[in-house]
Amino acid sequence: MINVGVLGATGAVGQRFVQLLADHPWFHLEALTASERSAGKKFGNVVNWRLDAPFPESIGDIAVTPTTVESVKNCDLVFSALPADIATSIEADIAAAGVAVCSNARSHRMDPIVPLVVPEVNPDHLGLIDVQRDRGRDGFIVTNPNCSTIVLVMALAPLRSFAFRDVRVATMQAISGGGFSGVSAMDIYDNVVPYIGSEEEKMETETLKIMGTFDGAEVQDAPFSVSASCHRVPVVDGHTLAVWVDVENPVDEVKKAYASFKSPFSNLPLQPAKPVEIFDQPDRPQPRLDRNRGRGMTVSVGRIREGLRFVALGHNTIRGAAGASVLNAELIYSKKYL
Repeated sequence: MINVGVLGATGAVGQRFVQLLADHPWFHLEALTASERSAGKKFGNVVNWRLDAPFPESIGDIAVTPTTVESVKNCDLVFSALPADIATSIEADIAAAGVAVCSNARSHRMDPIVPLVVPEVNPDHLGLIDVQRDRGRDGFIVTNPNCSTIVLVMALAPLRSFAFRDVRVATMQAISGGGFSGVSAMDIYDNVVPYIGSEEEKMETETLKIMGTFDGAEVQDAPFSVSASCHRVPVVDGHTLAVWVDVENPVDEVKKAYASFKSPFSNLPLQPAKPVEIFDQPDRPQPRLDRNRGRGMTVSVGRIREGLRFVALGHNTIRGAAGASVLNAELIYSKKYL
């Protein structure tokens, strides 16, 4: 078993990490960190469990520790659910101390020597781990993309065999992606907020890195452009994307590409049987009906029309956050980087 920890374990994404790791067949949950006000207390006594899943009683008695290098010294790998302003330095310090970091934070995603990975799309980018080690880092950092980016990339990956140069996307993003709860969430009811800070920039840059080419030393961006418009809507979980791609192939060919798309890996515990699932019904996918497909790891695609136009949906705190990071860790372990 690989000893793992969660940085920022009491937050919304941190709780998802705990849920996914509590009974993981490969990883043993060794450390949970949070702010100083929670340190020293049992996890079960400090967490405000908000997930649509039972609280994992097996980890309730784990003592929460401060978010420091010392707190995770007995871990082989840590998962980071930290805010970017905190994650930047502590993740680098932990990696320098010889511990692997799988981060959901944006801090290191666009670092040229840090892989930004979606296992079904660019597993070869893990080669950047060797670049980090060649530059003297004892551990390493691997990142997963923004919650809306990963839905877009999963929806674009089956289209790689078609020639396209222009991608346009409008998102309808759930409130859990903003960490909204309680009174602060009231702003979204009976409302649509047509701006999410830095979200559009993340989609437009991260997508190109993920779908780019790794030459053994660096990643060259994919040769197409992405234009994004991002919006917050009154949905609890599940990001919906309306996507336009300049693919001229017939819709039947596009549907066949989606139907035949498979993960290159079958041995990863969190890997869904169908990484991408397509719908023929004109009113699907929908967040309430489809966000939990494949234990929340499947991206759903529907309304595929000439143009090319379609709708994509993914669970933002599972496929778009904690689940993506855990799947990356499973790939890292299977590739013997740990």
